[in-house]
Amino acid sequence: MIDAAVVLLDWFGVAVFAVTGSLAASRKRMDIVGFVLLGTATGIGGGTIRDAVLGATPVFWVNSPGYLLACVVMSVAVFFLAHVPQSREALLLRFDAVGLALFTVLGADKALAIGAGPIPAVAMGLVTATFGGIVRDVLSGEIPAILSREIYATAALAGAMAFVLLNGTVVPRETAIVAGFVLTLAIRFGALRWSWSLPRYGQSSDL
Repeated sequence: MIDAAVVLLDWFGVAVFAVTGSLAASRKRMDIVGFVLLGTATGIGGGTIRDAVLGATPVFWVNSPGYLLACVVMSVAVFFLAHVPQSREALLLRFDAVGLALFTVLGADKALAIGAGPIPAVAMGLVTATFGGIVRDVLSGEIPAILSREIYATAALAGAMAFVLLNGTVVPRETAIVAGFVLTLAIRFGALRWSWSLPRYGQSSDL
């Protein structure tokens, strides 16, 4: 049952990140091809790099091309509906936060499932969660969200660590997944709401 739920969450995560890519395309007023390109690159980008690094080849969407189809469908839908929300930027940030949280735990979980150790699993959670967004932002000519002042990668790192640590105890796997997801989402939403950030170089007179 839990494995089926993880697969569904993976599909949902790909769809959510495809939406963020498409919303980024809408802000740049791209044509429908641009929507599909950004949506697909964002939806499968992190997972592709994760699988390539872990040697899980062919990568996930080659064996399950439905992921590509889902990205295309979501991108086309956003092309026709992106004008509906009043603030596409706010919507993009919230969808991105959900995708970040989902892919954090799913990336770490997949790494553990194929035999990676705890530290590589945390790293793969971070990679899966952030690299799709990096591709999206670079292709749309924006500064990657991972480099923004508000906490972003740190949220994914905390969530991945929480999941891996809990998963190594008597805590059920599904509980560890939920805990990692909630922690990542809470930190990222908190950063967006209250502008949480880490100390920056040169911020203190002592540096």
